[in-house]
Amino acid sequence: MSPVTPVTSMPAPSGWTLARLLKGGPVADRSRLPRYLLLAGVGAVAIWAPILGYLSQAPQSFRSDMSLILPGSGASASVNLDSIGQASSYANSAFASNAVSPTETYKRLLAAERILDAAADAVAMEPRDFGKPRVELVDQTGLIHVSLTGPSPEEARDRLDALRAAFFGEIEALRSDEINTRELGAGAAIDEYRRSVVETRAEITRLQEETGLISPDQYESLVAETDALGRRVADAAADLAERTEAVAALERALGTSPALAAAALRLHADTEFAALADEMSARAADLAQARGLYGPRHPKVQAADAGHASAFADTRARARLLTGLGDDALDRLDLSHVGDRAALLSELVELDTARAGLFAEHAALVTRLAEARAHRDGLISPAARLEDLQRDFAVAEAVFASAMARTQSSKSDLFASYPLVQVLEDPSLPEDPSSPRKKLAIAAGGAAMIMLFFGLFLGWMRRPMIDWLLTAPRSGPHIAPLSGSMGAPAVPAE
Repeated sequence: MSPVTPVTSMPAPSGWTLARLLKGGPVADRSRLPRYLLLAGVGAVAIWAPILGYLSQAPQSFRSDMSLILPGSGASASVNLDSIGQASSYANSAFASNAVSPTETYKRLLAAERILDAAADAVAMEPRDFGKPRVELVDQTGLIHVSLTGPSPEEARDRLDALRAAFFGEIEALRSDEINTRELGAGAAIDEYRRSVVETRAEITRLQEETGLISPDQYESLVAETDALGRRVADAAADLAERTEAVAALERALGTSPALAAAALRLHADTEFAALADEMSARAADLAQARGLYGPRHPKVQAADAGHASAFADTRARARLLTGLGDDALDRLDLSHVGDRAALLSELVELDTARAGLFAEHAALVTRLAEARAHRDGLISPAARLEDLQRDFAVAEAVFASAMARTQSSKSDLFASYPLVQVLEDPSLPEDPSSPRKKLAIAAGGAAMIMLFFGLFLGWMRRPMIDWLLTAPRSGPHIAPLSGSMGAPAVPAE
């Protein structure tokens, strides 16, 4: 395939036509230069006039910055309350839940209208003149960057400091309101718990006053005492039976009763009765001797019998006087000398006395046992009721104390809904104005001038470029570069 002949320069047309306006003139046509210079001047004025006017007339503003941080760890506390239990509080980490972002919450709060109004009032400004803060969050951290502008460095810093104070004041107010709301919500339940404790305590007191039973332990002690008393009664009965058998054995052996044995011992302890007894014994001996020698009607026998009867009468009268016994008892009383039987009679009297004491003790114990059993049986239902009431009271008191402990410990959980936030960087005092930015404006003007010159260059070169686009083959794999001369571009060979 033969190479394409390059297009030669065309002479400049003499007049302005629509085709010339659209396609432009030849590259070497210098008559177009004044028009391009005029367009460049007009464009430069259009670019730099607003920039210079902005730089010269725009008021300066300064931006103050500060940084806040939300610590990521939680806080916990535990207190042991004596006889009540344990009260604990725990504040979750600010970032423990994925559903709520505390940094987003605080971002919206920093721009809230009431925060801005409070900050504006703090610096004696109208809210519309205070400005809007710029809040930026740092991803994957708890940092919050806040910036605010002002006409001077000091005023910008003061505005941001007022915003910080208003922000922290609002957080404290929200936390206090949350605690108060929780207390109001828990107040009704605590009052109900308190009323339950008071009512149960009053019922326990009434039952104690009616029955005299102070505690279930007292009833258990009463049951134990009753059982011990029953054992004592059984032991006393056994001792009484033993003493009674011993007394009966001596009675059978001596042929007398303990009362007569005691009377005999008392009589023979009396010297007058002993003399009368001796006299009676002597007269009995005389009578026995006379009866052995004489017949029953002999005068000596009758005289001896009369002497014995008189001595017996005197002895009986003395015995009646000393013992106070009746005739029947005196008939059964041995008025003779006790002799060696005194020890046995004394033992009989002692055993009978001990038996009488045991009998009285046993009778008293039986009476006490009956009373104790009646008292115990009468307290079975009250003791069970008292135990139930005290258990209910312990439960009610534990619930009430737990509710009070939770209420009090929740006051220390200040950061549950509104996490702790701290100032990482105080509001700064800017040195350079943030607006207008001269370097940025000049850079923007320079960029605009570059684009203007590039546009004028494209306008100057549009004629050969359009001609090349119209004559270039559609399927050519390459595009040949422009020739060194200011002519049309060369078309690559087929």
